[in-house]
Amino acid sequence: MKGVHLLLTYTCNRACDHCFVYGGPEAHGTFTLQQVRQVLDQLPVVGTIETVCFEGGEPFLFYPIMLEGIRLARGMGFNAGVVTNAYWALSEQDAEVWLKPLRESGLAAVSISDDSLHYGDERDLRARNVQSAAAGLGMTVSVLRTERPSVTVNERGEQVIAGGVMFRGRAAEKFAAGLPTQPSEAFTKCPFEDLRNPGRVHVDAYGNVHLCQGLLMGNVWDRPMAELVKGYEPDTHPLVGPLLRGGPAALAEQYGAAPGAECVSACHLCYLVRRALLDRFPQFLAPRQVYGL
Repeated sequence: MKGVHLLLTYTCNRACDHCFVYGGPEAHGTFTLQQVRQVLDQLPVVGTIETVCFEGGEPFLFYPIMLEGIRLARGMGFNAGVVTNAYWALSEQDAEVWLKPLRESGLAAVSISDDSLHYGDERDLRARNVQSAAAGLGMTVSVLRTERPSVTVNERGEQVIAGGVMFRGRAAEKFAAGLPTQPSEAFTKCPFEDLRNPGRVHVDAYGNVHLCQGLLMGNVWDRPMAELVKGYEPDTHPLVGPLLRGGPAALAEQYGAAPGAECVSACHLCYLVRRALLDRFPQFLAPRQVYGL
């Protein structure tokens, strides 16, 4: 495992329909600076961590804590990254004012989400401003784009859902209706996460260590990160084990959850099954707000 992504906050100035974690103005769970330090102090013992990334929610809403977290991470020898919706980049000059302290703290790259799902007809405005300001500061920028789901037909005449939305979190509630589905038995593998050998995890202010948003390895307030990583046994994990053996279809079958479900993707089925199992596995499925509760 090479990366740790701190979900600095679940709070966001937006409540996008495709948000994995149900971020929004009413979402709770924000790191204090002391908690950031506690997580960072655990990472050198793991021995393999190279990068610490700050995201959310919207981490720029808690700019001083994010800035100090980046400074601390860089001081410990980690690469640092940030993911933001760049709500603050209304002009190139504004973007430079926000980015310059981050650059001085050692941040070399920033990822921004700028697409029609975030900003409608104003898409690309913030991306251009950030890119222009970052170029002058010697920073690199990557732009993350997700579009509203649409149905296309591939060369084999099959219907394919385009747009890049992953149907978990709020996206499962907002976008699945009306799209082509398949029976649950069709989803026999997880197409996105390497659950056996995760390359990165997300950690939130509650201490939850996410293998995938809402699916937990454990909790760093209960056991240090190094112990969680060393003790992680994916095949015996009550939720990861079935997913490795046969994807969301096996998870649904093992626990009799979402019987007869017709889903648009593996993520969609996995989300529905996990949501049905929240009360059964609260130590591995949390926080509830990631499931819209």
